[in-house]
Amino acid sequence: MNLGKRPSSKFASSNNNIYLDLKDVIREHALHFLPAKSLFRFTGVCRDWKFMISTPFFAHNQSYSFRTISGFFSQVSHGEPTFVSLNPMAYGVPDPSLKFLPEPVDIRSSCNGLLCCQGRTEYKAYYICNPTTKHWQKLPKPDNDHGSNPAVVLVFDPSLLNFAAEYQLICAFPSEMEGYEFEIYSSSKGSWRTSGEILFGNRVIRPNSGVYVNGTVYWLTQYDKILAFDLKMERSQLMNGHGTLGVKDGKLCTTSLHGLKVSVHVLSNAYTNTMQMHSHTKAWKTHEVALDPSVFTDPYYDRDAVLFTGNDVVVFRGRDLLYVYDMKTKETKHLGHASNNNERRAPNYNERLISYVSSLVDI
Repeated sequence: MNLGKRPSSKFASSNNNIYLDLKDVIREHALHFLPAKSLFRFTGVCRDWKFMISTPFFAHNQSYSFRTISGFFSQVSHGEPTFVSLNPMAYGVPDPSLKFLPEPVDIRSSCNGLLCCQGRTEYKAYYICNPTTKHWQKLPKPDNDHGSNPAVVLVFDPSLLNFAAEYQLICAFPSEMEGYEFEIYSSSKGSWRTSGEILFGNRVIRPNSGVYVNGTVYWLTQYDKILAFDLKMERSQLMNGHGTLGVKDGKLCTTSLHGLKVSVHVLSNAYTNTMQMHSHTKAWKTHEVALDPSVFTDPYYDRDAVLFTGNDVVVFRGRDLLYVYDMKTKETKHLGHASNNNERRAPNYNERLISYVSSLVDI
C-alpha cells in the first residue's frame, strides 16, 4: 500500500514545481503588459511582486509594453479636468483634477502616458506630467508667443533602449511673415528652439486638432486642409482632408460621422501631389461602419461630432449622450463617468476629450 502512494507524491511535487515556474513566468513576462491601476492592486499579492513593480526598470518596461487607451480626461474651458474610464475596474488615476500641479491648468495634449498641461497664471507655463504617478516637470518659457490657445502636440515614443523618458513638445505658432513657424522643446536638451521651416500662406490652424503619427505631427486647418510637419526633416506640407484627426493601424486617419455611419479615412500615400499626372493612386483608403440603431439613438449631424480615434476606438457625441465604438468588436456603448458606473451623461459641446494611457512612465 505504501508503494502505491509514492507515484502520487512525486506527481504532487512535480505539479508544485510547475506552479512555481508559472508564477515566475507571470511575474517576469506578463505583469508589465497590464495597466497601472491593476499593478497597484497586485503589489498586495506578495513582497516580491511589490518590490518588482516599484522598481524603475519595471516602470520603464511597462511604459514601453502597455499602449492601450485607458480613458479620457474631460475638460470644459477653464474648468477642472475629470477622468472618464473605459474600464473602471482596470483604469483610473488617483487625482483626475490634477491638483498635484502647482496651479490650475488646461490640458493641451497627451502621448503614451504623459500629459501636456498649461498653467493659467503669469506666462502660462507648460507642465509635462504623469497623472498616475503625480510626477511633473515645468518647462522653461518659450522664445516665441504661442498665443492664448496654442497648437501644441506632445511627442513621446517609449523605447526599450532608452531608459530616460525623452519627449518633445511641438508648437505651430503664427509667424510675422504671414504663415506659421514651429518651435520645439526637447527634454534631452532642456530647451526650446525655433525651426527654420516656415509655412507661408493665409491658413488658420485649429489649435486642439493636433496628433502625432510615426515621426510626423499633423494639424487641421481651415478649408479642409491638413498641415503635416516632419520632425526628422523639419519640413511642412499641406494635404487635403477633413474630419477629426486620429490614428489607425499606425497611420494617420480622419473620422467623420454621418447619421448612423462612421467613415474612417486612412492615409495610404501622403505624396500623391508629387506623382505623375493621371495617376490612379489614392491618398486615402475609406472604411465605413454602420452603427447599431438600437444603441445610437440620437444622431448629431455636425462635422465635429467625432472627438477621438485611436487604438481601434472611436468616441463621438450624439445630441444627448457620448458614445464609444470599438472597431474590433463592432460594439457601440454609452460613455460614462467611472465614478458613476458608466451612468449616462449628457455631452457638453465645449468639452474636450484628451486620451490617456495608464502608464508608470517616470519623468
